[in-house]
Amino acid sequence: MTPATRTLYLEQALLPDGWRRGVRLTIAAGVISAIEIDVAAEAGDERHAFAVPGFANVHSHAFQRAMAGLAERRGPGDDSFWSWRETMYRFALTMNPEQMEAVAAQAYAEMLEAGFTCVGEFHYLHHAPDGQRYDDVAEMSARIAAAAAQTQIGLTLLPVFYAHSDFGGAPPSAAQRRFVCELETYAQLVEGARRALASLPGANLGLAPHSLRAVSPAELVAVVELAESAPIHMHVAEQVAEVDACLAWSGARPIEYLLDQASVDARWCLVHATHMTALETRRLAANRAIVGLCPITEANLGDGVFEAPEFLNHGGRFAIGTDSNVQISLSGELRMLEYGQRLTRRARNVLAAPGGSTGRALIDGAQAGGSVALGRSGAGLSRGADADIVTLRGDMLSGLGGDADATLDAWIFSGAAKVDCVYARGRPVVQDGAHVAREPIRARFRAAMHQLLTN
Repeated sequence: MTPATRTLYLEQALLPDGWRRGVRLTIAAGVISAIEIDVAAEAGDERHAFAVPGFANVHSHAFQRAMAGLAERRGPGDDSFWSWRETMYRFALTMNPEQMEAVAAQAYAEMLEAGFTCVGEFHYLHHAPDGQRYDDVAEMSARIAAAAAQTQIGLTLLPVFYAHSDFGGAPPSAAQRRFVCELETYAQLVEGARRALASLPGANLGLAPHSLRAVSPAELVAVVELAESAPIHMHVAEQVAEVDACLAWSGARPIEYLLDQASVDARWCLVHATHMTALETRRLAANRAIVGLCPITEANLGDGVFEAPEFLNHGGRFAIGTDSNVQISLSGELRMLEYGQRLTRRARNVLAAPGGSTGRALIDGAQAGGSVALGRSGAGLSRGADADIVTLRGDMLSGLGGDADATLDAWIFSGAAKVDCVYARGRPVVQDGAHVAREPIRARFRAAMHQLLTN
C-alpha cells in the first residue's frame, strides 16, 4: 500500500442509495477508487462507526470571521442588516493581506471541524485599504488560496464583481473602495485568481456578480459571459428593503428580474432568496438553480425565513453556507433551517417526509445541492468521487441500537453525536474533532486579531 492509498472500514456509511453496513472504501490519489459492501474489516483498515459524505459550504465571507461577536451591541435606534453592514465596512477597511490569510485559515479549519470539506469563497475584499490595486491585482485571492492550502479544504473561489452602491448604477461609497472594480480590472482579477488556484488540488473558479444593487444590467451580462460554464453565485432578495428598491428601480422584484433578464439555470446559486412570491418560487425551482441558504447569518441579521417547504415541493434544490461566519457549524445551520420553519408554521419536523427522519432529510437536501453549486465533479461516497468523508462518534447513543438516521438526528438536534474525523481528498485533516494544524493556525489568528483590535 503506497502512502497515497488508504482503506477505510465503515460499520455504517451513507452511500448514494442509502445506508450500507460493512463498507470498505479504497482511496487513491484523492478519490474513492473502490467500494466494497457487506464485508469484514481487514488488517490495516482505518475503522469508523458512522460515515457520511463531506459537505459543501457554498457561501462564505472568510474575512468576516474576524468580527464574529463584535456587532452584537445595539445602536441608538433599531438595528438591521444595513446598520450591521456599516460595522462590517469599518472592519473591512483595516485588514491587510497577512491578516486576511490568518483569519481565512482559522475559518476554514473551523469549517473542516464542523464537517464542511469544501467552501465557496464569495470574495470581494480585493484592494488595498486606500482602494488602490495591489501590485498583483489578485493578491487577496492568492491569500484565500494560501489559507485553503494550509487547511486542505476544497476551494471554489468566487471573485466578486462589485461596481455600485445601489440600483440604477449609483456610484460606490468610500466605504466600498476595497470592493469595486471596472470590468477590465475584474477580468484581470479573475485571471490572477485562476493562476493562484493552479497549484491547489481540486480547486475551482466561479464568478460572482455581487447583487442587483452592485451590478448594472450591462455589467451583469458581461460577467455571465465571462463565466462561460463556471458556477455563478449572486446575493438576491435577502432584505425587504432590497425588494422594495428593486421594484422602484425596475418594476420587478429581484428574483423576478433575474428570471426574466438573465439565463438563470443550474450554473447559478442564488444566495438567500429569502423574499419570494409563490410564482417566483415555482419558476426558480423549475430553472434548477440552487438556493444557497445561510440560516444562522440570516437569523443573526434579521433577514427573514426562507419558504423551504414550497420550494422543495416544486423540486427546488438548496445548499448550505456560513456567510458571515458569526458561528461556523454545519449542524447548527441545518438545525436553524428546520427550526425557522417550525417557528413560522408552529409545527414540528416540517422538512421531513411523513414517517421520515428530519436530520436525514436535511442532510440529503444539503448534499444534493452543494456539490453542484460549487462545480465539483462526483458527489457522495461513490467510486470516482473526491474522498471527502466525515465520520461521527456517538458517545451518548447507546440507546439508538445502531439506527443511522437517528444518529443524524442526534448530531443535528441534540449534539449527542459529534464530528470525529474528516478526510479531505483522502487526507485526514480532522482527528478526534480537531484540525490537525489547529494550534499554529489559531496562534496566527490570535496575533492577527490582536493587531486588528488594537491598531
